[in-house]
Amino acid sequence: MTLEQAAAVATVTFDVNGARVEATPTPGQCLRTLLREHEHFEVKKGCDTGDCGACTVQVDGTPVHSCIYPAFRANGKHITTAAGLGQPGSLAPVQQRFVDAAGFQCGFCTPGMVVTAAAIEADAALTDPSELPRLLKGNLCRCTGYRSITDAIVGEHTPPEGSCHVAPTREHAEASTLGPVRATGRAGSGAVGTSPGALNGQRVVSGLEPYTLDVAIPGLLHLAVLGSPHAHARIRSLDAVKAAALPGVHRVLTHADSPSTLYSTARHESRFDDPDDTLVFDQTLRFRGQRVAAVVADSVAIAEAACRLIEVEYDLRGAVFDPRLALEPGAPLVHGDKDPVVSRLADPERNLVAELHGEYGSVEAGLAEASTVVSGRWQTQRISHTHLETHATIGWLDGDRLNLRTSSQVPFLVQKEICRLFDLDPAGVRVFTARVGGGFGGKQELLTEDLVTLAVLKTNRPVQYEFTRTDELTIAPVRHPMTIDVTLGATADGRLTALQLGVLADTGAYGNHAPGVMFHGTSESVALYNAPNKKVDAHSVYTNNPPSGAFRGYGLGQIIFAVECALDELARELQLNPFELRRLNSVRPGNALVVTHEEGPDLVFGSYGLDQCLDLAEAALKRGNRVAAPAGAQWRVGTGMASSMIATTPPRGHRSQASVQLLPGGRYLVRVGTTEFGNGTTTVHAQIAATALGTTLDRIDLVHSDTDAAGYDSGAFGSAGVVVAGKAVLAAATALAETLVEAAASCSGTGGWQLEKDGLRGAATSLSLDELADWAAANDVDLTATRREDGALRSLAFNVHAFRVAVNTDTGEVRILQSIQAADAGFVMHPEQCRGQIEGGVAQALGTALFEEVVLDGAGAVTTRVLRNYHVPQLADLPVTEVYFAQSHDVLGPYGAKSMSESTYNPVAPALANAVRDAIGIRPTELPMSRDRIWRLLHG
Repeated sequence: MTLEQAAAVATVTFDVNGARVEATPTPGQCLRTLLREHEHFEVKKGCDTGDCGACTVQVDGTPVHSCIYPAFRANGKHITTAAGLGQPGSLAPVQQRFVDAAGFQCGFCTPGMVVTAAAIEADAALTDPSELPRLLKGNLCRCTGYRSITDAIVGEHTPPEGSCHVAPTREHAEASTLGPVRATGRAGSGAVGTSPGALNGQRVVSGLEPYTLDVAIPGLLHLAVLGSPHAHARIRSLDAVKAAALPGVHRVLTHADSPSTLYSTARHESRFDDPDDTLVFDQTLRFRGQRVAAVVADSVAIAEAACRLIEVEYDLRGAVFDPRLALEPGAPLVHGDKDPVVSRLADPERNLVAELHGEYGSVEAGLAEASTVVSGRWQTQRISHTHLETHATIGWLDGDRLNLRTSSQVPFLVQKEICRLFDLDPAGVRVFTARVGGGFGGKQELLTEDLVTLAVLKTNRPVQYEFTRTDELTIAPVRHPMTIDVTLGATADGRLTALQLGVLADTGAYGNHAPGVMFHGTSESVALYNAPNKKVDAHSVYTNNPPSGAFRGYGLGQIIFAVECALDELARELQLNPFELRRLNSVRPGNALVVTHEEGPDLVFGSYGLDQCLDLAEAALKRGNRVAAPAGAQWRVGTGMASSMIATTPPRGHRSQASVQLLPGGRYLVRVGTTEFGNGTTTVHAQIAATALGTTLDRIDLVHSDTDAAGYDSGAFGSAGVVVAGKAVLAAATALAETLVEAAASCSGTGGWQLEKDGLRGAATSLSLDELADWAAANDVDLTATRREDGALRSLAFNVHAFRVAVNTDTGEVRILQSIQAADAGFVMHPEQCRGQIEGGVAQALGTALFEEVVLDGAGAVTTRVLRNYHVPQLADLPVTEVYFAQSHDVLGPYGAKSMSESTYNPVAPALANAVRDAIGIRPTELPMSRDRIWRLLHG
């Protein structure tokens, strides 16, 4: 069919999951958007360029990326989505295996992944497991690291301590054409310490678990943004008359409509943690892509067309792109108009957002005392979070109340700042999330909610604003690129005498998270090691590059990379085992935690497992895994390791309120404000409640992440979901258990009651939960317990990573032969889920170490604008990581647990760099360690 013929097609007829559909595609429309117009929300958008696979459907049995499949070609076809494979209660075997294998975390990629897996399973010619890397190259997962996905598809269980697929010996669920599968999702009671299936797992694998935009709202308008073409300019004039006159346009928004209140897009419990340097619309533009104007229209296409009609005249200003040059006298000032006190900036006249200078002891004396001194400079790059669900918000008015359905890690903090910006009563603003498709710190920002609020208030209509993948790569905050100088001194036996750190962070055009990333990055990375003399000089600097922000590890990943590489070089100079060097110098309970001063009393050793982690990783590396290096003299083999430490919650408090209620019918309702975005907190919170109440997981309902329906929570960041919100859930559930025993005594007039799975048992009789709930309702007794946790005390978690690698000296390829992580997670609440968090953190860190970089052209423009030019790891890129848990029990965490979402990321890049250094004899100092960079190291 020619393009002319295609354009002439008025109506196409096809079936979706067996139901007939007649539709009239617009010219150029893709199948993905057509399906979503018919409320097939199981078909997701991750890229719209055919790169991620979130939109995968089967067309006549063949999996295709519906975002690049022309809608007119669906005429006469049979379309199958994830919902057409099976639905909750009647899942297809492959869907059930994904539930059983914990084959998802955020789950946004899962419907497309399941559709592809079903096609693989249906074709007998595709059942060779070794072909999976090729067959899944079109489906990306940012969360899992793919091991659990492979297990689900192949139908076997990779044990955590080995990298060979070994089928378990127990009975299994539905058979696969590729082998058996274990039943992770069938763990009896679901008590803590077991691995039950995710609470909403069946809905996730069938595509029926709703995400932010998976809802049909009548009369919905769409918003598009005109971005600045310049890195630094001021709007001289703006003419929107032609844009406003375009049919379908409802409003053009500009700086004339913007509130005058300065704010930060970063969100923390204390809004004073970040500088107020941002406006909803600013007449001064400080990076390419910054908002110039926005159009609200009947469709995205109309809004984008109207943006192209806006006429803008700019006064260009000098720009600076190198943070070192930005500090020099005479450099263009990015925020020279800001009052340093009002905006909380260190020195806007030097482009300085924040700085830290301090010394403990005398580094000069410590270096003079040392028998060996090593120093070096390390460079880390910009990283995109690449959560597959992009930033998005839908807003509408319900009477006088503003509702924001948004993809956020911090709905309560968003509510507070929206009310401040627009002078709204918090009682009149509801902010909530559906399931969130990944975050990694990227959704600890306010990026879409402010524009949607402005548009809703100006139009009195529901409005949606959704980032494109190009938006995510070009205007959404990235990980802070840093230059880190490290100098270490040590005695001949390996005792550190001095540790000196210099940090230069490029925060880009705005200072969101700049102070926190700098302070946190220089904290635990330095405090991990005992040295009598320490010095830190750190600067976070404005440039006219795209903004940086919060990213997994929150600054530690960058600085640990440098410190751990320097320690490895020191071990080589001293001819010491790198594991032994860490044993000699790492802090232990009883030691002071020192950066430039002794850390405050809020940070304590709630437990300690670093010694076990070092032993576990070293033993696994010595034991090997039977994976041989490739043949040929060009391949050189090396090993490397690195350690890391992280506080289990953010400093200065992290608040959470939880309530647990006995409902009619004998079910329990848990309300907790934190967000589920792949961190697994909903399942763990339900496990905590079930355990404390002596019941089973199937009796627990859970409401979360809604400012109307749940108690206040600072948000899902800083790995606080289990150790803060989970602790509040445990306290509430424990209190309710006591209340139920007291209520049973009041109801019966007798004592001696014990709470059991389905009710309470007394000395001579029993009382069901349903009966007790009925009695409470009749007697106006509230069977609800509410408790709060403030996160005032913080513990420490430890991780050790080790690698064995082979490096091809002809091509620069780094091939990972063995990957090991030992984790000090305290009591492991959900072993399979915690393992998955570790594997996912390792996978993301390997992307950082080897492939990923948001590349700029030197003038502030991003050149990696689509996903295919930004190398997110595929299945083919990743090893199976051996995971080992230290045996520890934390006195602060619920049931002895620690956080384990961010910490897993931090030691990976330095461990890999140290292994590469061991293999080739040359120290890589720049990330990513891509083939071309390694080749240049080898060949000059």
